[in-house]
Amino acid sequence: MLDGILAALSDGTRRAVIERLGQAPCSVSDLARQFPITLPSFMKHVRMLEVHGLIRTVKAGRVRTCHLERARLAVVDDWLTKQQQVWSDKTDRLEALVTDTHTNSSTSTSNSTSNSSMEDS
Repeated sequence: MLDGILAALSDGTRRAVIERLGQAPCSVSDLARQFPITLPSFMKHVRMLEVHGLIRTVKAGRVRTCHLERARLAVVDDWLTKQQQVWSDKTDRLEALVTDTHTNSSTSTSNSTSNSSMEDS
């Protein structure tokens, strides 16, 4: 499921459609006017978004209106949140390691200097 959603979002035209639909539902023809491609080419983008559940279309008479499926975007948000936590944990561990190493190094240097001073006495 996530792979399909990410594949659908991998294209700039489709991302722009998602951004536009984030404002309000819009007819296919109004959406298509914003892009320098033919209507049949644009419809391939619409179908891809629809197949992966990112949008739904409703036909009323001759007008097909696209609606954003916000819940489906939550799948991507959840995955990104998990990835952010994984990397945040890794960088926190790295920071702790570097800080601990630096602290131990400073302590060792201080102890060596203190021991050296005591030996000179």
